[in-house]
Amino acid sequence: MNHLVCIDDTDMPGTKGTGWLAQELGELITQNSQGIISPISRHQLFVHEDVPYTSHNSAMCFELVCAQDNIGDLIDFMAAFLEERSQKGSDPGLCVVPLDGNLDENSLIAYGRSAKREVLSKRSAYDLAQQLNIHLSEHGGTGQGVVGALAGAGLRLSGNDGRYRGWYHLGLPGETVTLDTLMGYDFIEDLVTPDHRPVNGQTHVSIGSEKTKTVRVNGKQVIVLMENENRINGEPVFRTLTKQEAKQY
Repeated sequence: MNHLVCIDDTDMPGTKGTGWLAQELGELITQNSQGIISPISRHQLFVHEDVPYTSHNSAMCFELVCAQDNIGDLIDFMAAFLEERSQKGSDPGLCVVPLDGNLDENSLIAYGRSAKREVLSKRSAYDLAQQLNIHLSEHGGTGQGVVGALAGAGLRLSGNDGRYRGWYHLGLPGETVTLDTLMGYDFIEDLVTPDHRPVNGQTHVSIGSEKTKTVRVNGKQVIVLMENENRINGEPVFRTLTKQEAKQY
């Protein structure tokens, strides 16, 4: 069965962020033949003085195809990993969501979206997790990270939130490439406009001066393209997002 795994609040100022820990956890799961993980997505939560966070208040989530029947053993492994590797003083939380067809997706997605605009309590997170039969646990400090872990899973599930971890060089700055060239990269599932419309045809894309970030749109790992005024053979020329523009995801 597939599961969503989300972690939050594992770092402290001056240390590697939660994204690095999610990467290491995923690599260990793969190396131990415990499962297969998808690319990791980062989900921005509410930044407010009443919300304790290290730098950006974001959760990290990936999909897991478990190689064993008992997900409980793998949850124990991930919990022990967080307790050992999270920074002292952090408040790590772990969420594991079974994607078994019985999940009330709307409730989980709604919780994730609310965490982007308001301060939520641990109690609300545990109550919803119990109601939806979702594993939620804290592994150090105040355990406040359970809020972000649950919310991040909901945002990943929504299909239209988050930036994928990593930056990509897709060509030389200013170089113009075809859509087919971009779709030739195995990590790119689609090319879309900012309003989520597909980009197709004989369109060309101008590579920006910064590395490119993939984002989560329509449940896929995509590159968002902005239309330029330029034309090649009457077709529009698009460009990749700047680093600042990618932050809206």
